[in-house]
Amino acid sequence: MKNALLKTIQNFFEEDDLSRNLFYQKSLPTDEVLCSLKIKSPLILSGLPWFEASFQYLDESFKLPDGILNDEGKRKEVGDILQFKLPFNIALNGERIALNLLSHGSAIATYTNEFVKKAESKNIKILDTRKTTPGLRSLEKYSVRLGGGVNHRLGQTDLWMVKDNHKTFFGGLEEAVGFFDSVGSFYNETEVEIHDLDELKKALNLGVRHLMLDNFHPDQIKEAVKIKKEGVTYEVSGGINLETIENYLIEGVDAISIGRITYGAPPVDISLKYERV
Repeated sequence: MKNALLKTIQNFFEEDDLSRNLFYQKSLPTDEVLCSLKIKSPLILSGLPWFEASFQYLDESFKLPDGILNDEGKRKEVGDILQFKLPFNIALNGERIALNLLSHGSAIATYTNEFVKKAESKNIKILDTRKTTPGLRSLEKYSVRLGGGVNHRLGQTDLWMVKDNHKTFFGGLEEAVGFFDSVGSFYNETEVEIHDLDELKKALNLGVRHLMLDNFHPDQIKEAVKIKKEGVTYEVSGGINLETIENYLIEGVDAISIGRITYGAPPVDISLKYERV
């Protein structure tokens, strides 16, 4: 895992281009400093492996104290401080990338948890989508899990998702489902994006087990639940937010997928300050 993270982190440091000014780099003091990670807004902490790897890329001997690593996935409040030590040059060069990743992961975990708390009374799972930031899918989907959500597909081939473009290209619902059935492995499941009750009935008759009710009105969902078959799952999707989610917490719905938990999480506030030891 460490090597995989460092490979990802390398791309971020290449973007930051620290090697462009070697005189500056060689001039930076290497005195040890006490670093204080300060929590400035309530949050669920997520992304410490990426935070740690950002400094390990510059100093392979660096390791966060176990006490800090144990805070991963825990709720932190304003005024909480996590402390560790680093050489000044490593702290200075790594802090922005490390903080960007930790703040981004923590924002997603915190926002996801707000949806999870609303849906848990009905035992409805909150799913992410593939609307993730290129290069950051691993962090973002990891953070969804720490926020109490559940991952949908990590990639296209985890589950065949039959969408409108597939139906149009192959000539209809049955043809699109047939294509994916023909290219899948023994354990590949298929999910179909559904837009009305008539299409839902066709998919059920084809034996599709996983159905995404896309942009269904709550009244339509209630009708869909009436014809739900045993062993079938209903996923609801389409512009659902914290203000509207209560309308979709309907008995018979198994999951709600929300793209905004990865692409639209409100930022959290974390800073890193350091001083000479």
